[in-house]
Amino acid sequence: MKLIIALTLFCLPSLFGADWKPAESPLTTPWTLQVNPGHALPEYPRPQMARKDWINLNGLWDYAIRPQQDSAAAKYDGRILVPFPVESALSGVKQPLTPEQRLWYRRTFTAPSLKGKRLLLHFGAVDWRAEVWVNGKAIGKHEGGYDPFTFDITAALRGKGAEEIVVAVWDPSDSGPQPRGKQVLNPNSIWYTAVSGIWQTVWLEPVPEKSISELSMIPDLDGRKLRLTVHSDSPGDFTAIARLGGKTVGRVSGKLNQECALPLSDVSPWSPDAPTLYDLDISLGSGDHVTSYFGMRKIEIRQDAAGIPRLFLNGQPLFMIGPLDQGWWPDGLYTAPTDEALRFDIETLKKLGFNMCRKHVKVEPARYYYWCDKLGFMVWQDMPSAMPKGHTAVRRGAAGDLEFTAPEDAIFRRELEALVRNLANVTSIIAWVPFNEGWGQHDTNNILKWVKSLDGSRLVNAPSGWEDRGYGDMKDMHEYPGPGMYPVTPGRASVLGEFGGLGLPVEGHLWWNKRNWGYRTFEDLAKLQAGYEDLMQKLEPLVRQGLAAAIYTQTTDVEGEVNGLMTYDRKVVKYDAAKLAEWHRRIIAAGR
Repeated sequence: MKLIIALTLFCLPSLFGADWKPAESPLTTPWTLQVNPGHALPEYPRPQMARKDWINLNGLWDYAIRPQQDSAAAKYDGRILVPFPVESALSGVKQPLTPEQRLWYRRTFTAPSLKGKRLLLHFGAVDWRAEVWVNGKAIGKHEGGYDPFTFDITAALRGKGAEEIVVAVWDPSDSGPQPRGKQVLNPNSIWYTAVSGIWQTVWLEPVPEKSISELSMIPDLDGRKLRLTVHSDSPGDFTAIARLGGKTVGRVSGKLNQECALPLSDVSPWSPDAPTLYDLDISLGSGDHVTSYFGMRKIEIRQDAAGIPRLFLNGQPLFMIGPLDQGWWPDGLYTAPTDEALRFDIETLKKLGFNMCRKHVKVEPARYYYWCDKLGFMVWQDMPSAMPKGHTAVRRGAAGDLEFTAPEDAIFRRELEALVRNLANVTSIIAWVPFNEGWGQHDTNNILKWVKSLDGSRLVNAPSGWEDRGYGDMKDMHEYPGPGMYPVTPGRASVLGEFGGLGLPVEGHLWWNKRNWGYRTFEDLAKLQAGYEDLMQKLEPLVRQGLAAAIYTQTTDVEGEVNGLMTYDRKVVKYDAAKLAEWHRRIIAAGR
């Protein structure tokens, strides 16, 4: 408890926030003014491997933007609010970072008393290449804009007084070969403002010399057990206790770094209608203790009574309907202003009658998936697209795929493997989507099979839209406004990975006054509602013919796109929620 109390005192706004305010932005959200520089995103950021003692380093850091070749920042330009990207209004800076520059961060902290423990420095995500120093000592480097990373900084600590952290970030955005989703230096059409730097929580954590580094949890619904692996840098034993509603329903002791079975006396499957989660406590003899949670569910492709391949959840056919979800915010860009804001999007989509979303070429912080798990909302998780500069039709191979160079392919595979590994325990993720519409698509079937080998407990979608190569659990059509479907294929589910895109610009809630667009644009809310209902009338017979899922574009307006169910600022839901929910219930029922 001492660490938590010290943190609260250290982060008082009167000490740390007097020189900060959000930069001007075309739009704010209902949560913009709730952001407190002394208490930014205060929730523990990793719900599936949580420790009691930790120190949140979110808050105001010194920042500088310097030429890429500079080896240090001789002086700093001002204060930036971590963990909001430098291009965002909530960073307080709102400046672009070019590929010829680096972004420097600096702050100090007081280390807790370790008494034989180690001190870990965690980063939720930094886009793209991060180099870290503590008290002038180089700690390490990480490349990858979407995965968490950790450094042991114990050896670099002074042990008394102020300890200094310096972080340098280089981000080539769309001029480089790395996965970057929809980020571009010149936003237009379906491409959005580039995001650079620290964009997820930074925190410190004291741990024993022998500690847990990672968990692997695979639900085995048929076997009434959890397949559990507790990873550590050291050998040894662990004890795990599973609870449901406070009652112990499973206990096991096992060897670190070896998979074991955790049998469950009470098995209650997780689903969108009943999102049951088990609490999990894991302890080592060294004194390390983490809390976690898991859900028991099974996703597969099976034939229904008519012999049609459909998506089955927990042994029952379930039609999946939800929006394409970009995960962008007008105030924080990649970073939601608050945890409440993250939850709001999911709760709103459930009120509209959706049971899932396709997280589109972006990865979210762990707390987003926690809310999906807790509230009951399935996720198809895209890999952020990579499209190295210079790729054109000329560079396509005989099979139609892009021809990546070996370094380009290595970057893509490293970040794709990190995505699958880091989100592998998320109950709500039921499918991986490695490629979208040919964007950076290369060596297609081999990569799809590789992802399946990394995680056999989930579905792997073939390229979502356009560029199918004959492999994958789903054959995925994109059709605007649609709807449409591919003929049913033996062993593969026919899904509609994108459709709709009905647009309505709402005055007073627009990022740009001009350049706004939708796949079809309507004049008022009534006509927009009628257009959506027309789509649903056309969708229902396709479901009866064998369509297994449908993804509507999209959750919110984003920058110039005005085809959202909500405005970009989340202040207007454009549709009658009750009517949409009624339509979606009919569509889901048709799939049964």
